[in-house]
Amino acid sequence: MDRELAPELVTRNRNRTYVVVALILAAVVVVLLFFRNVLKTSVEAARIRTAVAETGPVENSFNATGEVIPAYEQIITSPIRASIRRVLLPPGTQVKPGQAILDLDKSLSEIEYEKLKDQLALKRNGIDQLRMKLNKNLFDAEADDQIKSLNISRLKAEIEDTKRLQKVGGRTLEDVTQAEDKLRIAELEKKKLENDLTYNRQSMGASLKETTLQAQIEEKNLRELEHKLRQADIVADRAGVLTWVNENIGSAVNEGEMLVRLADLGSFRIEGSCSDIYADQVKTGLPVIVKVNETSLRGLITQVKPSVQNGTMRFVVQLDNNRHASLRPAMKVEVFVVTSRTARAVRVANGPAFKGKKKQFVYVLDKGGVARRREVEVGLSNFDFVEIRNGIQPGEKVIITDLSQYEHLEEITITD
Repeated sequence: MDRELAPELVTRNRNRTYVVVALILAAVVVVLLFFRNVLKTSVEAARIRTAVAETGPVENSFNATGEVIPAYEQIITSPIRASIRRVLLPPGTQVKPGQAILDLDKSLSEIEYEKLKDQLALKRNGIDQLRMKLNKNLFDAEADDQIKSLNISRLKAEIEDTKRLQKVGGRTLEDVTQAEDKLRIAELEKKKLENDLTYNRQSMGASLKETTLQAQIEEKNLRELEHKLRQADIVADRAGVLTWVNENIGSAVNEGEMLVRLADLGSFRIEGSCSDIYADQVKTGLPVIVKVNETSLRGLITQVKPSVQNGTMRFVVQLDNNRHASLRPAMKVEVFVVTSRTARAVRVANGPAFKGKKKQFVYVLDKGGVARRREVEVGLSNFDFVEIRNGIQPGEKVIITDLSQYEHLEEITITD
């Protein structure tokens, strides 16, 4: 005969059953929530963006940064050592050609100029004195040579007379020999005088040339200082805006020290910078697209700076339209350097769906509102378009929103 279970045992068994059932239900809910996204096969239309494939050019580019700077900026430096006497125009002033900007105290340089003038006059006077002295020495040498020639003629005559007298017994052979020795000595002395005369003529030309060259150097120094004194009138040689002026009145400035910066704010260029990993790609002549707010401006790289600092290389862009109304000094802009181009390709607007891979999956939306997965081959790309080399035809609608979480599904229903 069976014994009846105790009420406490029945209650405990019932509670255990309830707990087990509750745990099973909770596990089912967790599993359903975990696989919710996996099982989900529809996406709201408001959550996606689409683009229609079309035929057109595609340019491959990489991103860089840039700053708008004036296309022309002149730096005016002090041509002499001077001091600032007056500031005639403050920074920010629009100037015209010939308009005075600064007034420098040029008194020290003017004194130096007068000193150089006196030195040049002294040098020219020395040239005149040297020429007269050399002419005198040359005249004396020529006169001595003529005298020696007359003396030689006399000695020749004496030899003839001595020889005649010797024949009649009035002179001895020794007298004839002495007369002939005197003639040879006189001829050697004349030859020495002729050599000295040739040397005097040549040295006269060399001495005059040396002194004349020294005078020419003095004259060039004088003209150089005269030119610097004219430049010391700090005036604008073209129209522009003063972006900086040394306003320290009374301060001394050295030769070559900057006094004024003058910029033409009517035209601009771009100074770009990018990572040095693109060093092999950045070259002069490459086309560039500059994004100024919502405006795209085109240009060319005209200069690549040779140095790399902190992993960054710099380059200069000349814009096709360097007077565009959107350009402002010191404005930061996006720069896209175009490295290659395809004139006619199947292209789709760029978006998060494209990850930079050569082959990947995208979803193509049909007229029935169903997005079907398709593998495509990606080519060139930039901030506007992506080239589709294989897998998409012109006119097809491609979802450019990132749907990688649904990549395991062949089809996705797009709901309103």
